[in-house]
Amino acid sequence: MTDNATDSSPEPSVIDPRYLIDLASRGHQLYPVLGEDDIKRIRRFATERHWHDGETVFRALVDSPGMIVVLSGSLRCSRSNALGHRVDVNLYGPGQFSGEVAQLSGRPPLVDGVAEGELDALVLDPEALRALLMGEAMLGERVMRAFLLRRARLIGEQPSGPILVGPPGHPRVFELENFLSRNGQPYTRRDPASDPDAAQLVREHWNTETDWPLVALPDGFVLKNPSLAEVGRFLGTLPRIRREMIYDVLVAGAGPAGLATAVYAASEGLSVMVLDQRAYGGQAGASARIENFFGFPTGISGHALVSRAYVQAMKFGAEVAIPAPAMRLLCSERPLRVELDDGTCVQARSVVLATGARYRKPDLSDLGRYEGRGVYYWASPVEAKMCRKKAVVLVGGGNSAGQAAVYLSAHAETVHLMVRGPGLEASMSSYLIERISATANIQLHTHLELAALEGDDSGLSRVRCRSRNGGAPVVFDTNFLFLFIGADPNSDWLRECGVELDRKGFVLTGFDATGTHGGRDLETSVQGVFAVGDLRAGSTKRVAAAAGEGAAVVSQIHAFLAEQAQVKAEAA
Repeated sequence: MTDNATDSSPEPSVIDPRYLIDLASRGHQLYPVLGEDDIKRIRRFATERHWHDGETVFRALVDSPGMIVVLSGSLRCSRSNALGHRVDVNLYGPGQFSGEVAQLSGRPPLVDGVAEGELDALVLDPEALRALLMGEAMLGERVMRAFLLRRARLIGEQPSGPILVGPPGHPRVFELENFLSRNGQPYTRRDPASDPDAAQLVREHWNTETDWPLVALPDGFVLKNPSLAEVGRFLGTLPRIRREMIYDVLVAGAGPAGLATAVYAASEGLSVMVLDQRAYGGQAGASARIENFFGFPTGISGHALVSRAYVQAMKFGAEVAIPAPAMRLLCSERPLRVELDDGTCVQARSVVLATGARYRKPDLSDLGRYEGRGVYYWASPVEAKMCRKKAVVLVGGGNSAGQAAVYLSAHAETVHLMVRGPGLEASMSSYLIERISATANIQLHTHLELAALEGDDSGLSRVRCRSRNGGAPVVFDTNFLFLFIGADPNSDWLRECGVELDRKGFVLTGFDATGTHGGRDLETSVQGVFAVGDLRAGSTKRVAAAAGEGAAVVSQIHAFLAEQAQVKAEAA
């Protein structure tokens, strides 16, 4: 995606609470007290239960209680970690309810819940909770707003979730931090060299360099150098895949196009599973500022936009699995199947390809050595914090590069923006060119290309560049190189299935593909397989266009499913 976005809207974001107004002023929205009429409306969706004083109602990372509405007594929520610290989060009294956005999808909470006094409460499991949100719009709006604000508070004011322990600059610490932040998961990062509690954790659990990083979970368990999948399973972002389930729609890719498909398909009663290998939101989710998205005149952060879409998809009942890389599309049999990296297959009547594009990499030796320790492919708050008051080099002349340069200029001492051509006019929007020209600490370098990277085991230290018009070589002493040199389609995993691609690897659809399948312009050469967003040949590479295609494909899926049902009925 080339449109990037700081959110000045007062609406809550589940990703970056810096864009919220002061949560302390929104206590009535964080912890509303429901009236008798509200309780009466909730009862038809809920089950009433009783707990004795001191009984456990739910446990962090274990139970999936849904929402608890207190009728009498109190529900005390607290959290602990592997450092032995316990912190009270909140005490819910009569008329109040527990929960945050994780409960929409049945993910386990990050806190423990214990009855204080004799507790009588209404319990709404995830399915009942979603039914409440749909069936009681005004009440559901209050519940949803409270959930969003609570997630923001968990991320910002009350750091919760996993504790990442490792040396600064370690690539695995960076990878996990990026995974958690982009997926809206609260966490804290501690340096054992300066934090006594973290040092104690290292003494108890660390043995060799291969153990970095340590991840201390809220239930007291400590993981050593876990994979993203292991962390996802513990936090519930990677749920157990039901092999026997046949979904109406399987969406590969949780960017704007994939999330829009999920929202519209699930809201129309179709069963939906969304897979993504890294985080919801795609490239748009890492965008600092989207200024040209319809309906947001003051702009909105990519984090805020895709977070709302993600929560909206869960609200309508879509299932989302992250990280769950799609490795193969198997279309020789029906239902269609998508194979994941662990060999698990997800079955579906239709498949929507929305895997977008992957960042292009320059042909440099040792590039992989510095990825995550000096070389980066997006500019999010995680990277911005790392390069505060430092000099950075950013390569690229498109809108994504321009937006990243402007965003990083608010944090870095100097942003060296480097392009191969004579300027930015041929590839960048005029409003960005004007903004770059007006930003004193962005220096534009033309007719330059990367030649070599230098550094050591601690990371990148120098970037060498060559001139393309006969000028002298240029050397930048920097620990931060950002690459925005274009993207290639994520389509390699489709070749075995026979989905037709153009010469650049983008997916052909409609009349450009073999067979028109009733004139459905987003359907590929394989019947029942659709493509939307950046992956589709001829698509407009904009967030709004991707979301539009994601919405439009749902009507075509309905037509395909109806067609298949008719064929089956006639055969019977």
